Order: sequence, then structure tokens, then C-alpha cells
Amino acid sequence: MYLYNEQDQKIVDQRVEQFRGQTRRFLAGELDEEEFKQLRLRNGLYVQLHAPMLRVAIPYGLLSSEQLRMLAHIGRKYDKDYGHISTRQNIQFNWPALERVPDILAELATVQMHAIQTSGNCIRNVTTDHLAGVADDEIEDPRQYCEMVRQWSTLHPEFDWLPRKFKIAFSGATYDRAAVQVHDIGIYIVKNEQGETGFKIIVGGGLGRTPIIGVTIREFLEKKYLLSYLEAILRIYNLEGRRDNIYKARIKILVRALGIDVFKQKVEAEWARIKDAALLLDGETLTRIQQHFAPPVYDKNAAADVSFTRWLSNDKAFSTWVTRNVVKHKVDGYRIVYVSLKAPNAPPGDISSEQMDTVAALADQYSMGMIRTTHDQNLVLADVKQHDLYELWHVLDKHQLATPNIGTLNDMICCPGMDFCSLANAGSLSIARQINQCFDDLDYLYDLGDIKIKMSGCVNACGHHHVGHIGILGVDKNGAEFYQFTLGGSADNRISLGKRLGPAIAHAKVAQTIEDILLVYKNERFEGEVFLDTVQRIGIAPFKARVYGQPEVKPGSKSETKRKVESNASY
Repeated sequence: MYLYNEQDQKIVDQRVEQFRGQTRRFLAGELDEEEFKQLRLRNGLYVQLHAPMLRVAIPYGLLSSEQLRMLAHIGRKYDKDYGHISTRQNIQFNWPALERVPDILAELATVQMHAIQTSGNCIRNVTTDHLAGVADDEIEDPRQYCEMVRQWSTLHPEFDWLPRKFKIAFSGATYDRAAVQVHDIGIYIVKNEQGETGFKIIVGGGLGRTPIIGVTIREFLEKKYLLSYLEAILRIYNLEGRRDNIYKARIKILVRALGIDVFKQKVEAEWARIKDAALLLDGETLTRIQQHFAPPVYDKNAAADVSFTRWLSNDKAFSTWVTRNVVKHKVDGYRIVYVSLKAPNAPPGDISSEQMDTVAALADQYSMGMIRTTHDQNLVLADVKQHDLYELWHVLDKHQLATPNIGTLNDMICCPGMDFCSLANAGSLSIARQINQCFDDLDYLYDLGDIKIKMSGCVNACGHHHVGHIGILGVDKNGAEFYQFTLGGSADNRISLGKRLGPAIAHAKVAQTIEDILLVYKNERFEGEVFLDTVQRIGIAPFKARVYGQPEVKPGSKSETKRKVESNASY
């Protein structure tokens, strides 16, 4: 991973002291709320319902074991003993005291971490494929380019006050695991007809109040022009993006208003002016950054192990976990392990300080001291020998980190909702619990296959509900919590926005609605057909008829008994 040099560390240390002074002045009444708001946002600090929320940057989702231990320490010392992994691969702490946030940032700086630009109208944390560098479908490791963008965008003086927040995502594989096409700028590593690798640039994607799939602005960009082309896009957006209406300020609105052809003409004209200037990436720069992401030294004899096969045959629980939570590595004898943060009795994406310490220790012992956070709010140990999987599984299982549910219905994305967020219209965590209580049979979930539930507590779409196979959006109806369903969304190569099912559903009936949706799927699917394929083949009309047009199950029936839940319970 990238390690700070002296200049990097100096910048972060200076930022900590600046914010310490700003916080002191605010608490002393020398800065008013509005003045302090812009300062705290640029240091990752939000004001939520119960306490400030601090969002800590995890650039492109990569953590060392030392950094994860520090996050465990932060949770234990300054918070309520846990953190929350977000869909942008960051971690959030929901209970820090405002006056102690500078101390948190100072401790984070000792392990090369910070909260700079995790909020505010600036370029946010750059995200990528959580399997970068180890996926067997990878064209090239994108993390080196993510790091270049991170360095270019951090404290960029021209882009510190954009019309609205700005998000960039990379993918270096044939399969998109980073939701690239719903970002302000999405970047795919591709090969041209000559076999050279470069970038396909997507622009104008985004979710929120106005969900839009990005469009291609350039099919192939030489690597050396990466930063200059991004600079040209940002410059046109900064100059022409709307600032009079927060709901129309994202780049997706500008691209749509101008049309992609006009927007591209403006970008290309600006790029022609700056492309061969200071931002040109020379071979020396590329090599210097690439060295930080050189592949580790793998054991050439790892594939000779036979114990792994033996344990697969002898232990059904272990075999199930491997099937669900372990995937192929590009190096024979190694596997990629998903650490599930979706235990049925815990809020999705939450991880306790004790669990963080456990994962850090396991990373040191079994995965070269490295951990990744995922877009789906889980963790990954990316370089595990197959020989070590059985021992690793036992420890993960002991600490509720081995629920074999990756890719299933209850591996859901879920924002904190009204339990924490001041913007939310409805709770999300109680709905997650309702779903887990109703769908607690793993064999049933395995039979259903790949189903992605994504849930947001408001239209800002932090839970990416628009691109869920089943999307759930919390809405307020005269003070009551209701939930709007969409079906058929997808964030991967088959990018699509879900279609609204119908009127919003009452809080107590969310799990029942999902059960009705799944019943239609089971009745209509072809053999081997996954949920998304069925929805896209038959449309949403049959699902709508079942949810809104059929009588409810009679009280006392087997199906009704199964879906009884404590609808008002929360984590």
C-alpha cells in the first residue's frame, strides 16, 4: 500500500492543528455555526441526531492491520465501541464528542489516516474494486491510479468549493464491483485494439434525488493524460455547474442540461489547452506509484496443500462458508475471504472494536497484514493460503464474522437511517432486523440465489436503493414511517435503475412485501434463473399484482406465523 512520505505526513499533521484551533474558536463562541460548518465538513464531521458523526477516509478501501487497530482504539476510547463501514469504503463513528474530535484526528495521523474531504463540496474519497490486485478477471490493478487521483485531489485549491460533492470510482476488471457508472466520474481500465491499456471515462452518473446512469465521454484515454483529463472535466463543472439550487448542482444535471456532445466539446477544448502541461504523467511518476502496489511474495508451494480439500469433505459448516464467503484468487493455492459484517443480530456494516482487533490479528497471521473494506459494507482478507482457511474460519465464526451469507438476501446494504441521520425520513436498522428475523433460513436463501437488497432512509440514497435488485426507500407519511419499493436495479455491468413497484408500504409490512415478491419470483423463474433476470424478463406487473392485488394471508397460517416480527424493535 502507499506509505506517506515526509511531505504527506506534514500536510496531515498541519490539518489536525488547524482544525484543533477552529474547534476551540467555535466552542469559545468566536466562530458561528455557519462559519464552523464549512470547516468541520472538510474534516469529515457531520451534525447528526444524537451526536457528531466523524467519517474517516479509507482511500480505495485499503487498510493495514496497524490502521485497523487504531480504528478499534478510536471506537473504544472516543465512541461506543464500534464503527460503521459505509458504501464509499470509509468508516464512520457516530458518537464522538465535538471537543475530542481534534484528538481523534491527531491519533489517526500517527497511522497515516485522516478525515480530509470525506464530506463537503469537494472531491471525496476515491473508491475502487475491493478485489483489486487479486481478482482473476483483472486487466490491471487500479489502486495505483486511485492513489494518483487521491494525491492530485487532496486540498486541490481550485476544487475545494465545487457546486456540490464529487465522487470518483475505478474498476480494473472485466466485472464491475465498484458501481462505476453511478459516479460523477467513473473510470474503467480497458485495452484498445493495439493491446495497450488505458482508461474509458464515464461522466455524469449518480443516485440521490435524481438517479442517472453515467455516459461515456471518452472511449480510450492514454494513461499519461489521466489527471489532466480529470482536471478538464472538473474545471468545466466548477465553472458551469449550478450553485443556485442544491438539488440541481451535481455534474449529472449539468451533463443532462448541456447534452453529452456539448459537454464533451467543452471538456476537450479545455483539455487541449492543459494536457501537455504540469499534470502530464511521465514514466518516472507512474513507476514510483506502482512500486507501492507491487504484488506480495506468494508461497509457490501453497497449491500443494491437501488439508483444505479434506476439511471441505469432512465439515459441512466449513464447506458452506467456503462456498458463500470465499472466492478464487489469481494465484493458485490462495483464496480471497469475505469477512461478513451482516450477522443477523447486528446492524449491517457495523463492526465492534473487539472485532476490529480480531480482524487485524487475523490479517497479520493469514493475509499479509492487509484488510479491504467493500462497497457492500463487508471486509475482505485478500491473500489467504487455502491451508489456513479452516483455522481462520474458526476464529471468524467465534467472533460473529463468518455468517455464510455473502450475496444472499440478508447481505443487504443499509444506511443508518433515522436511528442516527438528521436527514433521514424513516428508520433503516429496524427494517434490517425485520428482514433478518423473517428470512433466517440460510438454505432457503441459498435456493433464492443472488439477491441484492439495498436500503436508504431518505432520497439522498446512501444505501444505493436505486440499484438494488430490491430497493427500499424510507419515506415519511404524516409522521409515520413507510417504505417505497423498486425492483430490477443493478450496479454492475448490467447497470440499471430499479422501477417503482407502487405505493409505499407500512413499516410493519416490509418483510411481508419481500416475501410476496419472492413468491412471484419462485413461481415464475426458469431453472437456474436469478432474481434480476426474472424481473427484467417478466417486468414488475406480476410483482405489483401480488403485493397490492391479493388478499393478505389469513391469521394463524404457516406463512403468517413465519413473518411475525417485532416491527418496532431496533438495534
